[in-house]
Amino acid sequence: MHNRASWIHWSLAGLALTAAASAPATELREEAIEAQRTQAGLQARIDGADQAVRERLQALRQAREETRRLARYNAELSPLVDQQAELLAGRREALATLSETRQALPGLLRDMVERLRQWVAHDMPFLQEERLARVDSLEAMLADPELASDEKLSRVLAAWRSELDYGRGLDAWRGELPGEPPREVDFLRLGRVGWYYLTPDGRRGGVWQAATGDWRPLDEDARGEVRKGLLIVREQRAPELLDLPLSRSVENAS
Repeated sequence: MHNRASWIHWSLAGLALTAAASAPATELREEAIEAQRTQAGLQARIDGADQAVRERLQALRQAREETRRLARYNAELSPLVDQQAELLAGRREALATLSETRQALPGLLRDMVERLRQWVAHDMPFLQEERLARVDSLEAMLADPELASDEKLSRVLAAWRSELDYGRGLDAWRGELPGEPPREVDFLRLGRVGWYYLTPDGRRGGVWQAATGDWRPLDEDARGEVRKGLLIVREQRAPELLDLPLSRSVENAS
């Protein structure tokens, strides 16, 4: 009995020692697991911080590139902005004087029409009735209260352009030559420096003399040049130089 009790006593003591020894091992494992969790959490935060830093660096590089691009764009745009500023300044100045311009416009238009009438009256008298009728229509237009000022200005300027175009072009037409009796002839005009006529049979022709205000007969060679000029204007002959006397000197032509 005594031996059996001793064995039981030692068995119980061994179990106590075994339990005491296993308790620290369990705590160590738990501490190790907790340390690993803590380390994993720290690593995750470090990785997250690295990613945030990388994203911010990328955003910074993009911002710098955008800044450089905007600087280049502003440098290119600066001259245009300056031009627009000058244009706006000019328009403001024009608006400031608009009321004065509107008040002066009727008198200006009348003066332009009167000067046009004088121009036609002192020019070579080709198509004179037609050109004077244009001036008459302008005077009637200026007296129309229903017509806007800008439309009146546009028509006056168009009439002046038509007159100026006469000095740059060639023309040919059939018309009546005043005289006793009047004769139907072909007229040839070379700008404002030459005005000629030729009878349909080609036997008579003349050149207008601005200095004397009448016609001077042309010889046979000159009549041949007028005939060529008529064919050229009517696109029945290739262009070429014409040897003709002038109605007025080039220096006095407008």
